[in-house]
Amino acid sequence: MTYWDPIPTVRALVGRPHPLWRGDLEHDWSEPAPDGGWEGRDWRNVPGPFYTANTDNCCTGRQYAPRLVTYEDEELREFVFRQPVGAVEVQELVCAAECDPFAGYGGDGDLHWTPELVRDWWRERGGVQEWARRMGRSEWMLSDREHLRDAAVGARAYFTHLSQGLEAYLRDYMFWLAEGRPATSGDRLPVLDA
Repeated sequence: MTYWDPIPTVRALVGRPHPLWRGDLEHDWSEPAPDGGWEGRDWRNVPGPFYTANTDNCCTGRQYAPRLVTYEDEELREFVFRQPVGAVEVQELVCAAECDPFAGYGGDGDLHWTPELVRDWWRERGGVQEWARRMGRSEWMLSDREHLRDAAVGARAYFTHLSQGLEAYLRDYMFWLAEGRPATSGDRLPVLDA
């Protein structure tokens, strides 16, 4: 796996018809989240360029980006549990951001994450693992409300991503942060458990 920078794809969408959204995309989702910004981001967001701060609680994010977004359990606010790794996933995430009336999505994470901060997040991942495990098995699974059942599915997907794929992504992302370019086959990737 080599890190793919999603920011140029986000910026290329601005001012053009969005393939999944009605009309032209006017907001540049590579900018800071306007309400809360980096400092207000949800602790469950995985490291990467995209995150959420103060989103709404209408449960629309998973309608457009179910592979990338799920909801927290206090107020059903959205957060990014998996970073996009291709143009279609960027389109999905931008669509989820467009549907959020609070505009609580941000895409300036690269300006804030450092390899050491990524390592710190990884060392503390037990909290998000426990949260995702608990929510994936919660009473939401048996709820008669579809969005709660879907939130439980999202929590289970997050739990799986934590043990299958996220470590490789984060090592590539750390290289990107340190070197400003994707790793090549001859490059040595940083370790997370340093």
